Amino acid sequence: MSMKTHSAIGYDMLKDSKNPYLQAGAIIAKHHHEKYDGSGYFSSLKGDEIHIYGRITAIADVFDALTSERPYKKPWSFEDTVEFLKNESGKHFDPKLVELFIENIEKIKEIYQKFEL
Repeated sequence: MSMKTHSAIGYDMLKDSKNPYLQAGAIIAKHHHEKYDGSGYFSSLKGDEIHIYGRITAIADVFDALTSERPYKKPWSFEDTVEFLKNESGKHFDPKLVELFIENIEKIKEIYQKFEL
């Protein structure tokens, strides 16, 4: 499975569910790799064409990926990750949501530390 196909597979698996949480999951699967400037994938949507669930999840997904240790990389610092989000604001990410995320970074740090492995 390629990186690009997991969005379509996740969407196809969840889209016909009657459960509203699984329906939300289908939307997230379909939209979380779209980029605010339209250069992402599944449907090359841009701006508000991307469902709010996908725009929120895109930030959370990248933040988690960057701040988490992976077999192939060390975790980024919160500061470097926030700088990345700022630099990608309006390109990869919804600028209003990046602003809200950064405004709440202390709460995000608390949550991160609470669930850190």
